[in-house]
Amino acid sequence: MKLLDYSPLVNLLNQHEMPRLAAVIDAIVSSGLDVERYGDIPRWQQAVATLPDLNINSVDLASDMVSVNVALNDDSIIVQQSALRSTLMALHPWRKGPFSLAGMVIDTEWRSDFKWQRLIKKISPLAGKRVLDVGCGSGYHCWRMAGEGAHLVIGIDPTPLFVMQYWALQKYLQHPNVWVLPTRMESLPAKLGSFDSVFSMGVLYHRRSPFDHLQELRDALVDGGQLILETLVIDGSEGQVLVPEGRYSKMGNVWFIPSVATLCQWLRKMKFSDIQLVDVSTTTAEEQRRTEWMTFHSLTDFLDPDDMTKTAEGYPAPQRAIVVATV
Repeated sequence: MKLLDYSPLVNLLNQHEMPRLAAVIDAIVSSGLDVERYGDIPRWQQAVATLPDLNINSVDLASDMVSVNVALNDDSIIVQQSALRSTLMALHPWRKGPFSLAGMVIDTEWRSDFKWQRLIKKISPLAGKRVLDVGCGSGYHCWRMAGEGAHLVIGIDPTPLFVMQYWALQKYLQHPNVWVLPTRMESLPAKLGSFDSVFSMGVLYHRRSPFDHLQELRDALVDGGQLILETLVIDGSEGQVLVPEGRYSKMGNVWFIPSVATLCQWLRKMKFSDIQLVDVSTTTAEEQRRTEWMTFHSLTDFLDPDDMTKTAEGYPAPQRAIVVATV
C-alpha cells in the first residue's frame, strides 16, 4: 500500500454501500493529519518511508502477537531487525499490541491480547462482518478482527502518531480490508447505520456526555448489530457513578465512571437490548506496564504506592467491564 493513500478505502466503502463515509474520507485525512497542526507528522512519515523491505513469508493475525514472518533462509534478518527497531523507535511511544516483525518484538505498554481473550468468545462472530473500532490506537484489535474473518474493519483514532504506527505496520501486514482513520467518533457522518459490530474500548469515560457517545455508537450500527463496550467501572448499585473532581489515575480527562448496573441502565435508556456483562477485571501491571517501547509512566506510577487498590488520588484502582448489547 502506498503511504497515506486512502483512495483504496474510498473504493472499498463504495463497494460496501457506505457512500456518505466514502465522501468524507479526504476531509478526515486532511484534517486529522494536518502538518500545520501536528508538526511531528513529517518526521513520522520519514520514519515510515525508510522502513526496510522484508521478504515476507506469512502473516499471523490469529495469535496473541500479531506477526509478520520472513523466510527462514533469509541471511539478512539480523540487519533487518536492527533497522526495524531503530526506525520504529522513532514512533515511540507504542501503546497497544504486541507485534512481531521478522522476529523483532514490539512490546507495547498494553498487552491488548488480554482484553481480546476476555471478549472474543462471548461476542457475535465477526466473520463476514463490517466492523468499526473506536479509539483503536495503532490498530492491534483491528487486525485481530480481520483475523476472525471480518470483511471490512475501520479503526478510528484522533492521535496522528497512532495512525502513523498503523501505516508502519500495514507496510508488512498488508491487509487491504483494515484501515485506521485520524478522527473521532463524533466527526463521522451521523446515523451511518452501516456496521454489523461496533467496538468502543477505553473511550466512554473520556467523553463529557456518555449518552451522546452511546447514541453515536448506536447510530453507526445496522438494525440487529452489536455494540461491544469496554470501559472503567466502579463497584456499586444502579445509579452510582464516580465523577472525579480532579484527575483519576493521573488522567485529566476522565468524566464519569459508572457501576456496572448503572452502565447497563444507560444502555437501556439509549434503547439497546440483549445487554450482557461479558467480563469485569481489575487492570494489573502484567497487562499495562512500562516497556522499552513505552518508557513513560504507566499503571504502577498511577496508583498509591502504599495501597495498590487505590489510585494516586485515593479513588478505587482501575477496574474495567466489557458489556455487549444489540440495536
